[in-house]
Amino acid sequence: MKNKFSTTFVLMAILLVVCLISSNLFASKIICIAGINLPGAVLVFPFSYILNDCISEVWGFRRARFVIWTAFAMNLAVVLMGQLIVILPAASFWDGAAHFDAIFNMAPRIVLASLLAFVAGSTINALVMSKMKVADKGKRFGIRAVLSSVAGECADSLIFIPIAFFGLSFKQMLPIMLAQVSFKLLYELVVLPLTAVVVKKVKALEETDVFDTDISYNPFKIFDL
Repeated sequence: MKNKFSTTFVLMAILLVVCLISSNLFASKIICIAGINLPGAVLVFPFSYILNDCISEVWGFRRARFVIWTAFAMNLAVVLMGQLIVILPAASFWDGAAHFDAIFNMAPRIVLASLLAFVAGSTINALVMSKMKVADKGKRFGIRAVLSSVAGECADSLIFIPIAFFGLSFKQMLPIMLAQVSFKLLYELVVLPLTAVVVKKVKALEETDVFDTDISYNPFKIFDL
């Protein structure tokens, strides 16, 4: 069957969607780790780039692009449904409305920043991975995974931080952006051996190793699978 999706692909796509949605819920809180200020989403979001690397490496840019836009659509759906529930009046006997609203009544600026940053960063990540794979003839996965993630994460941070935290000075934003990119890169390096093992096993299981030698990198050709 044309464009049939395997169980492994579907599960990895679902996991990436979950990572994005949960990241949006955590993004508006700034946490402090060892004296470094970071958006709460930084604990979850890097995993989406690892999944993006795996999907791009095994199934190619077309499938990665489809998953990225699917994640975007599902996240937007959750945001819109959350806003609807916030607007609807709470039951008179329920005293948790304020806490619920605090979590799901996300500022439009945060939502916009997150969605734009995810699409741009993830697409750049997949594109760099795809082009480098063809250029390297499938070799040096570790280098490709790190460099593609650096490119995607830099784009993500450069979009997300200025929009989400508009009002802060550049001097205040810069450390957050640098810390976020550094943390994500460190995350990527730490789990890189595991990522390489997973990619190798998935390729063997799926009997698939796509090289994007004839493809349009137009990010909006979503259904070109």
